[in-house]
Amino acid sequence: MARPAILRGWFLIRRDLPHGRRVLLTVVSFLLPLALWCVVSYVPWIWHPDVKIELSAEREGVTTVFTAGDHVSREFFPEFVEAVRQENAAVLAAREAGTPGSGAKRKNQKLLRQLAPLAVEQGWLDYTDGQNDAVLYHVWRDLATGARTSADPKLTPENLDIVRRNWAVMSALSPDFSYKQLPDEPLLKIVPQGMPANPVYLPAPHEVFRAAKRDFTAEVPTGELTMGQRYRQSLHIIIAGFLWACVVGIPLGILCGVFDFFSKLLEPFVDFFRYMPAPTFSTLLVAVLLAGDAPKVALVFIGTVFQMILVVSKTTRLLDPALLEAAQTLGAKPRQMITKVVIPGILPNLYNDLRILLGWAWTWLVIAELIGVKSGLTEFIETQGRFRNFERVFPVIILIGVTGFVTDQILSWLHGLLFPWAGKSGNFSRAVASFVSWPFRMVAAGARERIAASEMSTPEVRRNEAS
Repeated sequence: MARPAILRGWFLIRRDLPHGRRVLLTVVSFLLPLALWCVVSYVPWIWHPDVKIELSAEREGVTTVFTAGDHVSREFFPEFVEAVRQENAAVLAAREAGTPGSGAKRKNQKLLRQLAPLAVEQGWLDYTDGQNDAVLYHVWRDLATGARTSADPKLTPENLDIVRRNWAVMSALSPDFSYKQLPDEPLLKIVPQGMPANPVYLPAPHEVFRAAKRDFTAEVPTGELTMGQRYRQSLHIIIAGFLWACVVGIPLGILCGVFDFFSKLLEPFVDFFRYMPAPTFSTLLVAVLLAGDAPKVALVFIGTVFQMILVVSKTTRLLDPALLEAAQTLGAKPRQMITKVVIPGILPNLYNDLRILLGWAWTWLVIAELIGVKSGLTEFIETQGRFRNFERVFPVIILIGVTGFVTDQILSWLHGLLFPWAGKSGNFSRAVASFVSWPFRMVAAGARERIAASEMSTPEVRRNEAS
């Protein structure tokens, strides 16, 4: 059966795709999960088991308080809305009966703040100043008079009518906020509004983007770290731990791969130790290295170095034996064989091993930053996760993933630059290799010219030319 024309050239056995198609597939590999995330988040009839509250209200006689941003089940939300409507109906009935009640100043002050989430979303109020009653008082006025309109969230006609009713009562006493001038009779409560939503642990993409923009640009209180400072702190732990692992693991791995003596002496213990979970040593590390960054770096080191020794020793053993035999035939000593044959021979594969092991080291970051005094990006993740602010957790997780991916791609590009003889390389790496080898090629060309000149000067060549 003939393959459709659109699929030709895409499924090639043991052959690389053209560069353009490879780039396209790389982009699609990221767009597909993002598209699925958007479908699940924005298409109303797909999943959405919760309702995210946009405007909330407190109920009488109920200890559970829901605020804007909280998630409730779709089954519970209509009950919540109906309970608030019944309370408002009781307030209106009392007014009509001429017994509106009294002593509600404090409750009315809290009721003013029902519109704080809406004011923050519209940019009328700073999110750090959600209890500015003077500003909120004017927000009620502007919404009631039509001077301002809310787009997202948009007030329902029912809530707009409640805003106008409440403002008629408040404005009759004072045009500006004054606690003493607040109505003594109960005001109507804003009826809760919500929108279909995924569970709290899967926020929508726009919520994640908005939280990331706010967290990475906002000024922090004195004494707290900015997100940039947290990021640099996490990078320091990963880089320091990985470099120490390289300092110890690479030499030991090469020795184990070259000499059976070191292999039998070290590898059994290393193989045994790598099955011990590194976090089990966290308490001991804090006791020995105290509660700064040192135990965190040590945990990354312990989680990486034993794997590194085994991987490097395996790579060393895969070196072509013919290279070692040729060096021995030429009389190379053990030290020369290691420095002149083994290390240059395994460098391309060793470089790839270190790329993989660096990714392994990143997996220890979250655990490492939780031991001792919590620090870095993990402290932020743990704190926001505890309060279920997952829209603020996702940007940090994505940042860690992007950092690892970009680092790996840069290292992959450098592999072709540093080791152009080890595989396919681009035009740039070939140009660099050509530039680096230019002095050697010039020397070789000069040698060939001298040899040719000496051959032309022999009597036999001159006789042949004369004949």
